[in-house]
Amino acid sequence: MNAKQLKSYIDAAKPRFEEMLAELVETPSISADPQYSGDVHRSAKLAAQFFKLLGAKVRIIQTGGYPVVSGGWTIDSRFPTVTIYNHLDVQPAQELQWRHSPFSFRKNGDIYYGRGTTDDKGPAITALLSAQYAAEAGLPINVQFLWECEEEIGSPNFGDAFKQKGLIPKPNSVLVSDTIWISRTRPGIPYGLRGMLGARLCLQTGQNDVHSGVTGGAARNPLAELCAVAAACADTRTGRVKIPGFYNAVIPPSRSELQGFLASEFRVTHFKKTHGLRAILTEDPADLLKRIWARPTFEVHGLLGGYTGPGIKTVIPGQAELKVSMRLVPDQKPQQILKLLRDFVAKINPSVRVQGEGMLHPYKSSITSQYANAVREALKEGFGKNPVFIREGGSIGAIPKLAKQWNVPIVFLGLSLPEHGYHAPNEQFDWGQAKGGMRAFVSYFSKLANMS
Repeated sequence: MNAKQLKSYIDAAKPRFEEMLAELVETPSISADPQYSGDVHRSAKLAAQFFKLLGAKVRIIQTGGYPVVSGGWTIDSRFPTVTIYNHLDVQPAQELQWRHSPFSFRKNGDIYYGRGTTDDKGPAITALLSAQYAAEAGLPINVQFLWECEEEIGSPNFGDAFKQKGLIPKPNSVLVSDTIWISRTRPGIPYGLRGMLGARLCLQTGQNDVHSGVTGGAARNPLAELCAVAAACADTRTGRVKIPGFYNAVIPPSRSELQGFLASEFRVTHFKKTHGLRAILTEDPADLLKRIWARPTFEVHGLLGGYTGPGIKTVIPGQAELKVSMRLVPDQKPQQILKLLRDFVAKINPSVRVQGEGMLHPYKSSITSQYANAVREALKEGFGKNPVFIREGGSIGAIPKLAKQWNVPIVFLGLSLPEHGYHAPNEQFDWGQAKGGMRAFVSYFSKLANMS
């Protein structure tokens, strides 16, 4: 790898990086909201234009939902092939919490603001420009990309792209660039993702809302009953899930894994500040890291029903709904956990109907493979800092599907930082991470090319 040549390329690529990022950010590709369907499709077309502009081949693959963009550079079939996964869709943005419009790209020095800048459009463009350099520099490696448009809703139709034989070439390995470091000073390499099971708990006790003065004491209150069900499922003081059998498949992290967690330069105070948390369940770093990376959870996200407007409206609602999710760890299976939830709720309150709302499988990869070692060395070369292997508490629905589809090594090279605001208001990315990321990607490509 010619360091001087690479530096010149990166410096020259900055304006193009910013232009491409601006165009993508200003395309509000919110996959969860049907009113933005046209924008999601436009983001895929825009991405395809980027590939063509950079000299790569590309195709847009239609699915039962939103499309998948597949493209890249095949230099020689004899060379190893790596496929890089990113996504183009974004989370919704509550504009009142933003300092400026979330879908208006803003630049302040080397910091870029807008929904999708760090999750995951900035890292995607970083990887794409890195691949262009590898192709133009003549590195003996084929770099392909899969950019999907449904990651934020669990990748429900991602598998459809593979049913169309011959459209997506099978690689020798996969690189995922959609993860977060713990600290700017210590690159983090995830090797494990939690899965997720979403569910709705629905209870109808009447045809309509009724007057509490007339019926109170006789009518059942579905809001109160669902609160009782939630309290039975998890201890709010400890976070312990009380569903029988819930922890049967859970394997605690080893001592060496935990040592790696603690070497990440994780700081409890920074964690609280970054996420705006006034109080947390534990202040112990080791316990906290196990909780967010290596233990399953039961969380309540919303309770619907009754009256929530100004003042008091003294009604007992006729129906209510509780939205919950469970983050799962290897080797928990979402289908089994859903059955445990249904069986448990049926014993507590047989009137409550439990509906599954999406499943994402957990994933865990090796930290001792030659690919993992290559990522570790590449990040060190890219950023001048020793990386550490960590897990991540979130989920990426496409990754277990890729593992099943191809059965090839999957490793992670993310670029986002806690302060970038994943899913949060005033989301941002910065040129420092993009520049270091390009160096790291090119270093990784060089190492893959030299693997025996």
